[in-house]
Amino acid sequence: MARKSEKAATSTTLGNLGIAPYKEKKGEEYMNADQRAHFRNILETWKKQLMEEVDRTVTHMKDEAANFPDPVDRASQEEEFSLELRTRDRERKLLKKIKGSIQEIDDEEYGYCESCGVEIGVRRLEARPTANLCIDCKTLAEIKEKQLGK
Repeated sequence: MARKSEKAATSTTLGNLGIAPYKEKKGEEYMNADQRAHFRNILETWKKQLMEEVDRTVTHMKDEAANFPDPVDRASQEEEFSLELRTRDRERKLLKKIKGSIQEIDDEEYGYCESCGVEIGVRRLEARPTANLCIDCKTLAEIKEKQLGK
C-alpha cells in the first residue's frame, strides 16, 4: 500500500512547505532581492522535501522487499513498488526543473516568461515555482497542444 498519494508527493503549496506567502509592498520593483530570496527559499525547501522522499522510498523498498510465496502478494508488492518508482521518476524530472529555476534566480532571469518576456507574477510563481511561461503564453501553448493531439 502506498504511503502517500502521488499528488501529495509533488505538492507545492506554500502551506505544505511551511512558507508564508510573499507580502508585496506598494511600488516595489519586480523580482527584487527580497523576492528572489523568497523564491530561492521555496525552491530549496521543495528540493529538500523531494530528496527526503527519495531517501524514504529507498529505505522503504529495502525494508519491505520480501519474496512472498503467494503470487498475489508478490504481484501486489511489485505494483506498489512500481507506483512508487513512477512517482520518484516524475519527481526526478521535477528536481531538474527546480535546479533550473534556482539557476535562473542566480542569473537574475527568474520570473520572466521565456516566450514573451513579461513578468510571470509573484502569485503564479508561488503556485508553481518552476513556471517559465506567463499565464497567456501557457494557455496558448495548451491550446496548441490540444489541437495537435499531443
